[in-house]
Amino acid sequence: MFFKLLIEALKVKQVRSKILFTLFIILVFRVGTHITVPGINAKALDELSNLSFLNMLSLVSGNAMKNFSVFALGVSPYITASIVVQLLQMDIYPKFVEWGKQGEVGRRKLNQATRWISLFLAFVQSIVITGGFEALASANLVPNPTWQTYLVIGMIMTAGSMIVVWLGEQISDKGYGNGVSMIIFSGIVSSIPDMLYSLYEDKFVNVSSDRLTSSYIFVGIMIIAVLAIIMFTTFVQQAEYKIPIQYTKLAQGAPSTSYLPLKVNPAGVIPVIFASSITAVPSALIQFFSARNQNLSWLSKLNDFFVTTTPSGMLVYLGLIILFTFFYTFVQVNPEKTAENLQKSAAYIHGVRPGRETEKYLTNLLRHLSLVGALFLGFVAILPILAQNAFGLSNAVALGGTSLLILISTAIEGIKQLEGYLLKRKYTGFMIGSK
Repeated sequence: MFFKLLIEALKVKQVRSKILFTLFIILVFRVGTHITVPGINAKALDELSNLSFLNMLSLVSGNAMKNFSVFALGVSPYITASIVVQLLQMDIYPKFVEWGKQGEVGRRKLNQATRWISLFLAFVQSIVITGGFEALASANLVPNPTWQTYLVIGMIMTAGSMIVVWLGEQISDKGYGNGVSMIIFSGIVSSIPDMLYSLYEDKFVNVSSDRLTSSYIFVGIMIIAVLAIIMFTTFVQQAEYKIPIQYTKLAQGAPSTSYLPLKVNPAGVIPVIFASSITAVPSALIQFFSARNQNLSWLSKLNDFFVTTTPSGMLVYLGLIILFTFFYTFVQVNPEKTAENLQKSAAYIHGVRPGRETEKYLTNLLRHLSLVGALFLGFVAILPILAQNAFGLSNAVALGGTSLLILISTAIEGIKQLEGYLLKRKYTGFMIGSK
């Protein structure tokens, strides 16, 4: 279906131009991911390849962190800043709440505030990450570790992050799909060959002939399992709960009933990224202090709660996913604003009074949807980790659940946008023909 839709879309000049422009921007980004920051010995990161924090940063940065490139931070600071701005709009910071109600003008002000916050976060994050990796790596990551060197590295990485954000905005404005999602999508796709090769090494390299048959069986079962998970994930990501609504004031000929669609998983993949980051940062700090003082045995026990490969770490990880799913669902869908917008549109949910009663109804419904979404995200995120522990797979497989969610979400969004372009073209052609 997707390829048929893509072939049909490529026949349209406007769509073809958007896709080619997107591919060009992604090519520019991929080239930048291989340009190492000056003054950095990127080979020192090879010994940290099993560090979950490094793998998580590589995922969000579009696989640029492993090379410690000028684009190493990727869109991570921008995503964090966007979430901070969204949280501040929830009756926390009055100015942001006011801007959120000003329509297009307020949206521009919020976007500007997001850029300034992401600029600050990028600079701080670049200094902290460089210093942390320098302490963890036995080979010198920074051959000349002076404050001037760290300042220059911070400025270069901050500029690189802002360029990546700008590239993403260009994709959103002139290209195909959501720019930030496409940047992360391209990085995950580029890392798939390495992940497959690591799986090949685990199961086929230096393996005795009597174990080859079991390796082939395992790979076959794994392919079937991955396809089943893809189908299940695609179904849940597209699933919607339709709330029937009615209108009291209608234009002549307009339908009297409609529905309000709410996704079964309103939070998307953000809770998994949040939970991964929250567990990865303490783990990196604990490893840093353990490297400095090996006599502190309690640090290794504490680390078990933040390493997702341990039973306690998996429980903490699952708990954080559930917590962030409930939290971010209400960030994405604000029951108060939704009830207010329905009332302004002279619409109401069948059997529910407008205003306060509608808000309570939506709040209760979102709690139920959050539970379903949390269980779904937890299942998809934990399953690759269980497979890693059970079958002794490489650490790269542990992020397979998060990567899969991002890939499928971006693909679904892209397909819907292609369908929108084609539908728009049909209606435009019909209107021109009717004239």
